[in-house]
Amino acid sequence: ISAQSGRWAAFQERHRLSCEEAARLLLDAYEYRGLVKHTGGCHCGAVCFEVWASADLHVFNCNCSVCTKKQNRHFIVPASRFKLLKGADNLTTYTFNTHRAQHTFCKTCGVQSFYTPRSNPDGYGIAPHCLDDGTVQTIVTEDINGKDWEKAVKEHKTIRDMSKP
Repeated sequence: ISAQSGRWAAFQERHRLSCEEAARLLLDAYEYRGLVKHTGGCHCGAVCFEVWASADLHVFNCNCSVCTKKQNRHFIVPASRFKLLKGADNLTTYTFNTHRAQHTFCKTCGVQSFYTPRSNPDGYGIAPHCLDDGTVQTIVTEDINGKDWEKAVKEHKTIRDMSKP
């Protein structure tokens, strides 16, 4: 046995991990370098997720009609950094206007902890207030003029790229 193989076996044993679990941990550490794993979900606990993002969040405060009514503040991540852990069968979706944004929410408690934004249909908008305590260091909020969505997104330098890995 090589020294590296011995270290691998000792690591698995020390942390009581299967080979697959240890490999996933190693891959996560490599792929998501500089990011932290946040966990969160809805109010009743029926919907739970994990998301890899910075500890310092850049949150959008949109003034479009639905975001205003829901007080939907969110940060955007690529789909590859989001994992629904529980509750797929307890989600329902609301759409309107162009029907591109998929406003998902818990059927039981009504909380929208994440959704698929129109600006980034290949990613997720995560509600920072639905994250569990302990992983967020800072939140910077940027107002975005969703009442004039097309113009706001066209003029914004980075919003469309936020769901790119």
